[in-house]
Amino acid sequence: MERIIGTRSLGLRAPIIKNGDNLIDVVFNVVKKAADQEDIVLNDKDVVCVTESLVARAQGNYVTIEQIAEDVNNKFDGDELAILFPILSRNRFSILLKAFALTGKKLHICLSYPQDEVGNWIMDEMDLFNSDINPYSDVLDMDQYKKLAGDYKHEFTGISYPEFYKEVAENSEIHFLNNPVDALQFTDEVLVASIHTRNIVKKQLEENGAKKVLKLDEILTEPVDGSGYNENYGLLGSNLSTDNKVKLFPRDGQSFVDALQKKLIDEFDKQIEVMIYGDGAFKDPVGKIWELADPVVSPAYTGGLTGTPNEVKIKYLADNELEGVDGEDRDEAIRQRIAQKADNLVGTNDTLGTTPRQITDLLGSLCDLTSGSGDKGTPIVLIQGYFDNYSDN
Repeated sequence: MERIIGTRSLGLRAPIIKNGDNLIDVVFNVVKKAADQEDIVLNDKDVVCVTESLVARAQGNYVTIEQIAEDVNNKFDGDELAILFPILSRNRFSILLKAFALTGKKLHICLSYPQDEVGNWIMDEMDLFNSDINPYSDVLDMDQYKKLAGDYKHEFTGISYPEFYKEVAENSEIHFLNNPVDALQFTDEVLVASIHTRNIVKKQLEENGAKKVLKLDEILTEPVDGSGYNENYGLLGSNLSTDNKVKLFPRDGQSFVDALQKKLIDEFDKQIEVMIYGDGAFKDPVGKIWELADPVVSPAYTGGLTGTPNEVKIKYLADNELEGVDGEDRDEAIRQRIAQKADNLVGTNDTLGTTPRQITDLLGSLCDLTSGSGDKGTPIVLIQGYFDNYSDN
């Protein structure tokens, strides 16, 4: 019988996870229950995906704002500190800024303009275009910003983030700049708060005389007074938990996915893959915000998810190689050509007519859209048929 359903992404409901829960058993039981009660048949290359927040909660990977402040003070000696290129976010950054303010240092919050790294705008781009401001060289203070931006509010949150950040950290000055070296006119100690540009920004600062430069992934890389930590990502990937507590990115992800995979394979006798996912990597077409505020889409995944898809675009074959073939013969010819080309692409990490991207980035984006960020209660996602193609029965 010809298959009708191809790829499907299923959000699986899970119990509320708390510190100390055996998450491997929890996820396994959810998948098994779905298979038993919903008549889901597990197959080779199915993927069980678990959101990073579930893993971090089970680990108890939290840190207070006081512990963050202590670590910052341990690593920076001066009385002033530049916070360079933070994203504009209540959940992601404002809680960290609250912690930095507790250091007692004078903070210089240096915002990029007209938008932050992931596409949050702090002014109308046409107001900047119609001005005599050069965003590549001009450094603005708060008064100059207000003159340029007026009463601009974020399209989705309705917040003026420069004013909001000033309220969060009263011991701060807000500056607007795009050349990272310009931050050194305020202080020679800098905490780089950007996500995806952090390494090149740090290098630029060090090459231009900064005394001390650290990145967010170099804060809370080890415990402070019994806190959580992340040796690889530090504060990157963190998120608001309470008014004085931050949830960090999960640790030891590889051991988790490997152990869960073994348990699933032993139960279902299928080569099931497992991954942890965070933010998807996609861009909102209206707000122009790039979703990825985590350092990576997937901090850990099993071996079968390494690399990029070996894909053939059907419309490319139909338009270029099978234009004169009609009806059922055309469908069968396409299946045969896909199978032939897919076999030739195995192991090459190549594609035909498609944009190559990491498998985990594609799957993680699908998971993020499936589970959402609200109250769906489906932090586990089962993806089936993702690696199938049109030639498979």
